[in-house]
Amino acid sequence: MKSLIKILGIIMVLISFASCKKNSAPNYQFFPQMYESVGYEAYGSYEVFPNEQAALIPAAGSIPRGYVPFEIENSTEGYELAKTTLKNPLSEEQVDLELAKELYVIYCGICHGNKGDGQGNLVKREKILGIPSYADAGRAINEGSTYHTIYYGKNAMGSYANQLNETERWQVVAYVMKLKADLEK
Repeated sequence: MKSLIKILGIIMVLISFASCKKNSAPNYQFFPQMYESVGYEAYGSYEVFPNEQAALIPAAGSIPRGYVPFEIENSTEGYELAKTTLKNPLSEEQVDLELAKELYVIYCGICHGNKGDGQGNLVKREKILGIPSYADAGRAINEGSTYHTIYYGKNAMGSYANQLNETERWQVVAYVMKLKADLEK
């Protein structure tokens, strides 16, 4: 009986402590600045930026890390200039045909076909039309024109400059030239 009275007493004490808690008022916080940070607008002007310069605006003439600017413009004249002047800077030893094939299958094969014959899955399913073979005489593609097309895109094909870095683009160019040579045999 005494143990029952002790248990009831403990329960009463716990209930009394629980009933004193107010959910409407927050508890005391130690170091509140760690929980509630000051909100800054990303493009706001603050005294930490000189001359009222807004945040996140790059300095004039700066180039992002890892980005190599392409000097040839996105126009018909630029395409012709790339076709006549650009050559693959990678030597035969630097070209990894296994990596190039993998990149080609991932990014190009869906439309152009894994053999470069213009019979990719999207063409076979008639989702897009008019993808010619690399062996078509009217195309007369070379390394420069292929690189320009990968960088800027052409007609319905979009740019792959964001998906492939410069070395990977040249790897794909080397693989496209290999496929073209294989188709022309």
